[in-house]
Amino acid sequence: MPWLPRAALLWDLVLGFLGTAAFLVDLGADLWAAGQYVLSGRYLWAALVLALLGLASVALQLFSWVWLRADPVGLHASQPPGRCLALLHLLQLGYLYRCVQGLQQGLLVWQQEAPSDFDLAYADFLTLDISMLRLFETFLETTPQLTLVLAIVLQSGGAESYQWVGICTSFVGISWALLDYHRALRTCLPSKPPLGPGSSVVYFLWNLLLLWPRVFVVALFSALFPHYVALHFLGLWLVLLFWVWLQGTDFMPDSCSEWLYRATVATILYFSWFNVAEGRTRGRAAIHLVFLLSDSVLMAVTWLTHIAWLPSGIPLQTLLPVGGVCVLLGLALRLVYYRWLHPSCRWEPDRVDGTRGLGSLEWRQLPQNRRMAQLAQNFFPRVRDEAAWPQKGEVNGVL
Repeated sequence: MPWLPRAALLWDLVLGFLGTAAFLVDLGADLWAAGQYVLSGRYLWAALVLALLGLASVALQLFSWVWLRADPVGLHASQPPGRCLALLHLLQLGYLYRCVQGLQQGLLVWQQEAPSDFDLAYADFLTLDISMLRLFETFLETTPQLTLVLAIVLQSGGAESYQWVGICTSFVGISWALLDYHRALRTCLPSKPPLGPGSSVVYFLWNLLLLWPRVFVVALFSALFPHYVALHFLGLWLVLLFWVWLQGTDFMPDSCSEWLYRATVATILYFSWFNVAEGRTRGRAAIHLVFLLSDSVLMAVTWLTHIAWLPSGIPLQTLLPVGGVCVLLGLALRLVYYRWLHPSCRWEPDRVDGTRGLGSLEWRQLPQNRRMAQLAQNFFPRVRDEAAWPQKGEVNGVL
C-alpha cells in the first residue's frame, strides 16, 4: 500500500484510540466527582451525577443493541455469540465493546499491505456507528454533566480540583464528538473529499461558540432555580420532541426504537442544532435558532432580576456579555461555513460512498452504513438528482 493511504489509516487508528481514551477519562472524572460529593455529604449532587451517567449509558446500550440486531446476519462475523453480546450490553459495556472492535478492525486493516475492499468498508461501517454513538453520549451525558457542574460551581461560589477536571474533560469530549461527527459525515459523501482543516475548524468553532453560552445560561438558571430547571427542560423537551415527530424521522429499524431516537434528538436540540430531515434546512434551522435564543435570553433576564441570589465571587457581569459575544461570533462563523465551506453533493445512483458503481456485484456485497448515509444526505445539500441510498425497506448494510 502506498505511504499516504497507510498514513491515513494510521491516523484514523490514532483518532479512534484517542476518542476511546477521552471517553474513559471523562467517565473517570465523573465517578471521581460523584465520590467526592458522597465524601463531603452532598448526596443529591452525587445522585444527579450518577443518574445522568446511568440514563445516558442505558440509552447508548439500547442504540448499540438495536443496530446490531438490525445489521445483516453474518456481517459481524468476529463478534461474540448473541448471549454474550446481550450480556455485554446489559453490563453497560456495549459501547466500549464497539470501540474496541473498531480499534481491532482498524489495526487489522493498517497491518495489511493490500487490505481488501470488504475490510476497508467494514472498518468504515464500525467507525461510523461509533461516531454516532459518541455524539449521542455527548449530548445525553457529557453536556448535561457540564451543565450540572457549572451550576454547582455557581451555587457554591468556587470550584474544587475535581470539578475543574470534570469541566476540562467535558469540553474535550464535546469538542471531540463534534469534530468526529463532522468527519464521519464527510466520509459518506459520494466523492469523499478530504476533510480540510479550514472547514473543520470553522464547523467546530461555530458549534462550540453557540453551545457554550447555551450551557452556561442553563447552568445559571439551574443554580438560581434548582427546583424548576427539571420542569423547564421537560417543557421544552416535549415541544422539541413534537417538532421532531412532525418532521417524520425514519432513522431506526422499527417504530419503537424510532421514539428512542426522537427523544435523543429532542435532547440534542435542547442544547444545539441537529438536522433530522432531508431537504432545505434553512427555515427549520432559523426556527430552532430563534426558539433557543429566545429561551436563553429569558433565562438571562431572570438572572438579572435575581442577581443577589448567587455568591458574589463569580464574575457573572463579565461572563454574560462574553457569552453574548460568543453567540454573535458563532452566528457569523455559521454563516461563513454554510456560505463557502459546506459542500453540495450530486448523490448519483452510481456513486454511493465512494467511486464504485452500485451496478457492480462486488460493491453490492460490501457493508454500507445506511444510518450515517441517511444523516449525510440530511446534512449535505444535494445538487438536484434523485438519491440512490437504500430505502427503508432495504436491509441496512448489504444492498
